[in-house]
Amino acid sequence: MSASSTARAVSPDSGAPWSEPGAWPAAPGVHRIPLPLPNDALRAVNVYVLATEQGLTLIDGGWAIAAARDRLESGLASIGAGLRDITRFLVTHAHRDHYTLAAVIARELGTHVSLGAGERANLEALYGVATGERPSGGGTVGVLRRCGAPTLADAWGRESRGMRVDLDEWGHPDTWLDGTESLTVGSRTLDVVPTPGHTRGHVVFADTDAGLLFAGDHVLPTITPSIGFEPAPVENPLGDFLTSLARVRDLPDLRLLPAHGPVTDSSHARVDELLAHHEQRLAACGAAVGASGASGSTAHDVAGALPWTRHARSLTELNTFDAGLATMETRAHLELLAARGELLREDVDGAAVYSSTTA
Repeated sequence: MSASSTARAVSPDSGAPWSEPGAWPAAPGVHRIPLPLPNDALRAVNVYVLATEQGLTLIDGGWAIAAARDRLESGLASIGAGLRDITRFLVTHAHRDHYTLAAVIARELGTHVSLGAGERANLEALYGVATGERPSGGGTVGVLRRCGAPTLADAWGRESRGMRVDLDEWGHPDTWLDGTESLTVGSRTLDVVPTPGHTRGHVVFADTDAGLLFAGDHVLPTITPSIGFEPAPVENPLGDFLTSLARVRDLPDLRLLPAHGPVTDSSHARVDELLAHHEQRLAACGAAVGASGASGSTAHDVAGALPWTRHARSLTELNTFDAGLATMETRAHLELLAARGELLREDVDGAAVYSSTTA
């Protein structure tokens, strides 16, 4: 399902499109407040409010823009609370639509922020870019060049030139979560589950007693999260993601409380769909490489041979950002196939070229 159709999906807690403003009762003692995203087809990010006698714990924080802060304040007011009632943010990962508003509020009000320890490298890379350091490996532009997409890399560089990282919207957390913790939130126990893949330090929070999974971007009900796009990329993000999906599948079947999209009844059912989807994409990537013959293919070549979105658009129909994500996600699939021994990989003029083991 595409981002535009995802935005219209109805959530059972509200009976309305999931991005509709409000503080919706997602579960006993839990409210879901969708906060707006600028220039994003997904429309919103869900922030979950857990009420305790000691104050409010929020899972994820939203993007540090005025519209999101206003929407958070109005949502909290509708349940008789305010920003000063927030005692803690538990953030699933360090993308700006999840982390930056939490960081800003924490700086103003002294609220405690926790984040997965694996995100340390991403924050350090972000701070390096903000202070003028050249990103390791050339950043996203360098990744796209290694994908065999120099024209796309140049376009990405041009469109991102002048964009700056405002360090006032960031900051390091008070606590790094290493994935061994069980956190007490009022009468709840939340198990911290490391789920690298979407980002290297992504975590989810499982309340198995209440049957709830606060899933961040790891398990989304209507779309697949991006893989391979973060400030400090890893070698095999799809392998990490599939391992993380299996880890969540080993938990009890929980009510899925995602960061983007409607509340959904079964985490198991959606994990199974995601696993099947990626196996299908792996097969399609392998077939595209096989069709190229002995010459092999770059990630950009293969991305150009695959359909994108539910409308089966070609890579050339996508804008620079989406084409870049598509190319990097294709690279993640090809790297996993190479790690499995199903493809051969060699470097040719600075780009990775993949060929069939049976060619």
